[in-house]
Order: sequence, then C-alpha cells, then structure tokens
Amino acid sequence: MKRLSILLLVAAMTSIMAAQTAQEEIKANKFLAASNYLDYERQLSDKPLTPSPKGYEPFYMSHYGRHGSRWLTGKTSYTSVAEPLRKAKQYGKLTDKGEEVLGQLEQFIKGTEKRWGDLTNVGERQHHGIARRMVSNFPEIFKKENVQIDARSTVVIRCILSMTAECEELAAANPTARIHNDVSEAFQYYLNAPRNGLIKKMGRKGREIRNSSKPKDCNRLMAVLFNDVQWANDSIKNTPFIYNLFDVTTNMQSHDTDIDFYSLFNDDEIYEQWRIRNIGWYVDYGPAPITEGMMPFTQRYLLRNIIETTDTITQTQATLRFGHEVCVLPLACLLELDSCGIAVNDLDQLDQYWRNYRIFPMACNIQLVFYRPINGKKGDILVKALLNERECALPVKTKQFPYYRWKDLRQYYLDKLTRFEALEKGKKS
Repeated sequence: MKRLSILLLVAAMTSIMAAQTAQEEIKANKFLAASNYLDYERQLSDKPLTPSPKGYEPFYMSHYGRHGSRWLTGKTSYTSVAEPLRKAKQYGKLTDKGEEVLGQLEQFIKGTEKRWGDLTNVGERQHHGIARRMVSNFPEIFKKENVQIDARSTVVIRCILSMTAECEELAAANPTARIHNDVSEAFQYYLNAPRNGLIKKMGRKGREIRNSSKPKDCNRLMAVLFNDVQWANDSIKNTPFIYNLFDVTTNMQSHDTDIDFYSLFNDDEIYEQWRIRNIGWYVDYGPAPITEGMMPFTQRYLLRNIIETTDTITQTQATLRFGHEVCVLPLACLLELDSCGIAVNDLDQLDQYWRNYRIFPMACNIQLVFYRPINGKKGDILVKALLNERECALPVKTKQFPYYRWKDLRQYYLDKLTRFEALEKGKKS
C-alpha cells in the first residue's frame, strides 16, 4: 500500500510539473491569485464525468461544502486600506490614481456596513449552480422519488444561506424530495472543529510562518498611489497596507461590481502576493513537514462522521454538510485527493506541486459518490471523489479509476485515524 501511495504521488507530481506553472496559470487568469477568495465559477471544470461502471448506479452522496462568495469578514478588512489613503489625502500625498482608488473604495465601503462576512449574490448563485449540476450529474440520486436529503450547516449565517440555496435548487428539481435542514452548536465539533491538543501545539509553527510571510518590495506600487514615496514609507506600514489592498482587490470578484484594482499590480506582484498566501495556507492547514503533517487531522472528526454516516446508509439518499474553507482544505489533504496530501520541504518550490486555488475557492466542495450493483446484485460498493466537481485520485489501489472499492478506502482512512490517535495519546503520556 505504501508503494502504491508513492506511485500515485509521483504520478500526480509529474502531471502538475508537465502542465503550466502556477505563475503561467495566474498570468493567464489573474483571478486565481485570489486563493480562498476565488469565485467558484471562474474555474469550473469542462471535463465530463466518467460514466457509471457497468452494472452499477450511484445511490448515495456524502458532501462537505464551503459557503459561497462573501463580503470580507470585518470592517478593518476595508478600513485598513481606506484609512492610510485618507491620511495621505489629508496631507496632499495621493496621486491621481490614489485619489481614484480612494473614491471607489469609499463608495464601496458605504454598502458594507454590518454586512461583513455575509453571503453575496454571487455566492448564492454559486450554490444554485452547484446543486443544478448535482442533479444533472447524479439524477439517480437527486431525481429519485421521495429521496431523503439530510443537510446540515455550521451556525454561521453565510453557511446557512448557502445550504438554503442548494436545497432550494434540489427541491425545485424534485418536489418529492424529503429535505431536512438542521443547524446547531451540537454539530460544530465536526462541521467546524476547533484546534486543540497536539494539533493546536503543532499549528503554532505554521501560524508563525504564515504571519511572517509578507512581500517585501512595495515601492513601485506605493509610487502608483502616493506622490511622495518617502512620506508613505515613513507614515504607513506599507507591507501590510499592500497585503490588505490585495485582499480587497481579489475579493471584489465576490460582488456584482465594476471595481477592478488588479490593474494596480503588475504580473510579478500578483504572483508574489499569491505565492506567499499559498505558503501560508499550506503550513497552517496543509500537510507541511514543518508541522509534521498534522494539520489535516483538524478534520478527523469530520472524516469519522463521513465514515460512520455512510455505514448507516441502506437506501438512496444524500448527506450535505456546509461550513468553511478551513475545513475543506485540510479535509482534502486528509483524504489525499490527488496531490493535496503531498509533503513539500522546500517552500520556495511549493507551487510546483500544491496550489491552493485548486482546492478552496468560494463554494469549494468535496463530493463522495457511492455506487452499488443494479437490481440488488451482489458486488462491492464503489466510490469516487470529486473536488470542486473534478474527479480525483484516491490513496488506495484500483483497477477502474476514478472508482475505488469503499471497503479498501474506508479501512485506509480508519487506519490513518487510528495511527494519529495513538500518536496523540502517546504525546500526552
């Protein structure tokens, strides 16, 4: 099994290296540099799904999805950019472009009051689209008469509304569907697990790297906005200012707006802003060697819930879970979808093998689709994994990719969880 995992990893790495570099991909599509702010519909797959195996039909979907596009989560996300520009305006230090940017930002901020973190219209549309494609891709599940759909969300409003949008679409496609929505603090331990114990301890290393990884050369861009760069460097903390400006820039795709600050940045700056974020997310939530690959185990309770719920399924149905990117990202790594679980020691080479925009755009989702023999015939239960509606390799052997025997995959994951729990117990002793 270990040899198989290595072979799969090598194949995934080879595939990535043969394709465009991250810098080339981002130059061709600047929106990818948004990392977790990427609009889901700007990277939809155009590759058709593999037909069901002969003699099999899909009968169950187990899903975890992130909320859709949203406003930035706090007032300071906007004022940390606006206030330095206001200060410069007061002292007559803005260029014409700086004046223009401040004016557009001020106008936008007027509409953000008390909406920080809320789902946007773009985010709602994303989930309607995802649900429509679920029905189209798996009508055997979602068009079945009286199908049971169990949908649960974290207690965060944007997640609840994302769940609502998908369920509205599923109900419209199948009025007989029996949809049960539930939201409770009781589900938080697996839908949005907090860090604790060994994971919290190891995670401090990742947080330190993430917080220290900032672009250093900001002078060109400062000169675009400020007519006195020396004053700006003395009066404004330029590195966090530019970092925050890039967040505002990339999250504008979460709105129906014509505001576009991307033109402020050149191609190298756009790539560099993404690169440091890619490293930050990897060390803080991914399988980074510096944290001994432990951060994906933040989702151990979610993985157990997926396995234990699947064990109870006896009829055609679906389990939909809604939460956050800080769950989808480590879950994809824990499941070892494609190259998500890869260990990369040299962080300067990370983007050759691991690119966050492929994992967790707004509304990102993991769909595990289960197949059974038709007409009650005997045979293994098969499963395939979709990450953002793309078929993925899984870490066990198969003779018919993208389909795997569930009993093999189930045991692999249970063994993986058991090893971690033993390690965690040993560290406490």
